[in-house]
Amino acid sequence: MDAILLQLLNGLDKGGAYALIALGLTLVFGTLGVVNFAHGALFMLGAFCAVTFNKLLGLEKVVVDETQTTAWGTALEIRTPYIESWFGEFGSFLLNYSVPVSIIVAIPVMLVIGIVMERGLIKHFYKRPHADQILVTFGLAIVLQEIIKHYFGANPIPQAAPAAVAGSADIGAWLGLGDGLVYPWWRLVYFGFSAAVIAAVFAFLQFTTYGMVVRAGMRDSETVGLLGINIQKRFTVVFGIAAVVAGLAGVMYTPILPPDYHMGMDFLVLSFVVVVVGGMGSLPGAVLAGFLLGVLQSFASMNAVMTIFPGINQIIIYLVAVVILLTMPRGLLGREGVMED
Repeated sequence: MDAILLQLLNGLDKGGAYALIALGLTLVFGTLGVVNFAHGALFMLGAFCAVTFNKLLGLEKVVVDETQTTAWGTALEIRTPYIESWFGEFGSFLLNYSVPVSIIVAIPVMLVIGIVMERGLIKHFYKRPHADQILVTFGLAIVLQEIIKHYFGANPIPQAAPAAVAGSADIGAWLGLGDGLVYPWWRLVYFGFSAAVIAAVFAFLQFTTYGMVVRAGMRDSETVGLLGINIQKRFTVVFGIAAVVAGLAGVMYTPILPPDYHMGMDFLVLSFVVVVVGGMGSLPGAVLAGFLLGVLQSFASMNAVMTIFPGINQIIIYLVAVVILLTMPRGLLGREGVMED
């Protein structure tokens, strides 16, 4: 029972990452009709926003203390982060909580990156075949990868979770299952964060006038344009919002998976499978499929399952996708007419 519950929790936090990336992919496809293979790179860029913010906060000043010497007889160097020397305890707080605080920086950065990407490149491929869109966005993803590799190196860069949530939660005691069942706090935080972001996106689309116009444009942009609404400008903002969602997913995932230049591509392929399984253009389908496939992948990683079916954890998502598409060609919640030309 304990192993099943742990795998369920693992699947939910991994599914949260899949769902957030797939949600952004579906927003872009549903509004602009673009298959964006650079979306995984936005997840990576978000993660490196957290890395950069942490490095900036960690810049140190060096003070040489002539009254103390090292074992080699040299003067002792005392290193103190500038942020701590300037702001004291508040500076220490910022250093400790650098990952969640970096969200403040990541939101405007990712919004600008998304809008520039859409205005500078993506808009020229709206009416081009999907194959052209895939090629150009995949090429852009590789360029962004190589830029990150050049400046940050090829090795993963670990990021620490805040000390308050760096340990494990005694979920066994919460559920009355004993004291032996523990789970990392930060993974629980990530699941809650992903659920909150997903809820915020759906609330924005469902309950705001701006979101309602966007949803109408997703259905029939030509008619919305005839009403005198500049739907294209709104779609550009939606592309920026999709970039922000992917970036936030990357920021908060850094304590779970140390960021490297290739992490975006690793998540991109699986997230595209999630989008297809959920149904092209379906936002609820993307979220449902994200969590479903995350949980299935987690259970497939159990030792008992791996003993019977070696390597099943590497292919379970694709097997499920094949079964669902054979029985439900539009995916779980796909709309009629989407990519059925």
